[in-house]
Amino acid sequence: MSFLEVSEISVGDEAKAVLKGITFTQKAFQNIAIAGETGSGKSTVLKVIAGLAQPESGEVIFKGQNVVGPEEKLIPGHKGIAYLSQHFELPHSLRVEQVLKYANTMPGGEAEALYNICRISHLLKRKTNELSGGERQRIALARLLSTSPSLLLLDEPFSNLDMVHKNVLKSVIRDISEEMGITCTLISHDPQDSLSWAETILVMKEGEIVQQGPPNQVYTCPLNEYVAGLFGRYNLITSEAMLKQFELNKQSSERILRPEELQIVTNKTKAVPGRVQRVYFYGSYSELEVAVADGTVVVRVTDGEHNTGDQVYVSLASGLKKTAPGV
Repeated sequence: MSFLEVSEISVGDEAKAVLKGITFTQKAFQNIAIAGETGSGKSTVLKVIAGLAQPESGEVIFKGQNVVGPEEKLIPGHKGIAYLSQHFELPHSLRVEQVLKYANTMPGGEAEALYNICRISHLLKRKTNELSGGERQRIALARLLSTSPSLLLLDEPFSNLDMVHKNVLKSVIRDISEEMGITCTLISHDPQDSLSWAETILVMKEGEIVQQGPPNQVYTCPLNEYVAGLFGRYNLITSEAMLKQFELNKQSSERILRPEELQIVTNKTKAVPGRVQRVYFYGSYSELEVAVADGTVVVRVTDGEHNTGDQVYVSLASGLKKTAPGV
């Protein structure tokens, strides 16, 4: 029995379908991230799983029990599943300890451990209107976790957070899984959030899952340009000369290459000549925009020895192997 089974979930009608036959499973303690453009249906998937949105068809089975929608239940939601919306709210001008006390079902010692995990123990005496956005979010999260869920659904948890609060929240989510034994699913627009955390990524477009698989596969072997663009810069190789030189199949996703899948070489064998047009410095690496036959490619380098106008030779990165994308 799977921890979570989502089977053929559809929302909306033929005129305006929000979800179209969404199907996937999640094992206990498996981290799943959902990616996709705005309006692709990501948040609706989480709401259906949580029992907060009504599907037109299909079913969600959580730990062997059917999750029913709000039209079938007086108080929407499902025991054991917690959903943190990106539009969460806290009572105004109450002390944090009061907000948490009203929701808490844990013994004192467990509650204290939870507050430590969420990095909010030092905030308990403060009022909710005196907190930063990141602090408010961690308190909202602690309030949800005090109900002892098994599955935590996080809808854009890192949006509108500065780097400091974002890194704190990432540590909190990691500890929630490792120390509290809670399975997590999250949505994020930032590819670094998904790629570094998830075991499986689901990519959605127009209410459908168009690709799913491990982060490395989704990143290096995207099904198409849409998937590639969600996870960073990419090159679409269209030049016949480059396709032939690099021995790429122009009818497949092989011609989609990340900047680090190309390299600058001195050996002209299996390389194409080009000229550096721009250099973008990113700290530990730079990306070169190189004009080649019939187009432009972006190449990632770490040596920092290239300048605009340099004549260079571009080849595939050593040992590069492309595998079929998972759908």
